[in-house]
Amino acid sequence: MPQALNQRWSLDFVSDQLGNGRRFRLLNVIDDFNSECLAAVPDFSLSGLRVIRELEAIMAVRGKPATIVSDNGTELTSNAVLRWAADQGIEWHYIAPGKPMQNGFVESFNGRMRDECLNEHVFTTLAEARRIVEAWRIDYNTVRPHGRLGRLPPAVFGATRRPEEQRGGTLRSIGGFAPRPVAPPTERAKQEQTQPADV
Repeated sequence: MPQALNQRWSLDFVSDQLGNGRRFRLLNVIDDFNSECLAAVPDFSLSGLRVIRELEAIMAVRGKPATIVSDNGTELTSNAVLRWAADQGIEWHYIAPGKPMQNGFVESFNGRMRDECLNEHVFTTLAEARRIVEAWRIDYNTVRPHGRLGRLPPAVFGATRRPEEQRGGTLRSIGGFAPRPVAPPTERAKQEQTQPADV
C-alpha cells in the first residue's frame, strides 16, 4: 500500500461507444495513495506514444511517480514506453495476464466510472464524451467523500498530506484546485491533520 502521493500510479483502458456505434477508449491514471484520478482521456486511438504524452503532462504538474502499474497490453509494452520509463527512472510493473485485481485501484475506479458516468450517457460526439468525463472526474476528485480517506475527496486528502510525507519532495502544489468538501472533515480526520507524522 503506498504511503505517500506519487509512490505508485495505476493505469488502464476502458472501452465505450458513441451513440452511432463508433468505439472509443479511455486512458485512466490513478494515484493509488489517495485514489485521485490524475487523467481520464477519451479518444479513438491511444497509442503508447500518446500514453507517454499524457503521463508527461501529469508529471509536469504533479511530479514523477516511483512506480507505474498496468496490464501488459500492446500499447503499454511497446519499446517506446519501456525506453521512456527507463529514461525517466520509473519502475513499470506489469500485472500477471488475466489477473486484473492485481491492479485493483484502477479496476475499482473503472467500475465506478462505468456505473456512474459511462452507462448514464449516450455520447453523440467524442468532444461531448471528453466534456462529460472530465466533469465527472473533477467531481470524483474534489467533491465526493471517500471512506478510506476519512470521508475526504481524493484531491483534498492529498492536499492535506504534509510535504515531509511526500517521496523525495516530487509533489508540487497545484494551489487552490479543490473546493471545500461537501461535509466537514470528521473529528478523526481533523486529529490526523494536526498530529505529527509517526517516525
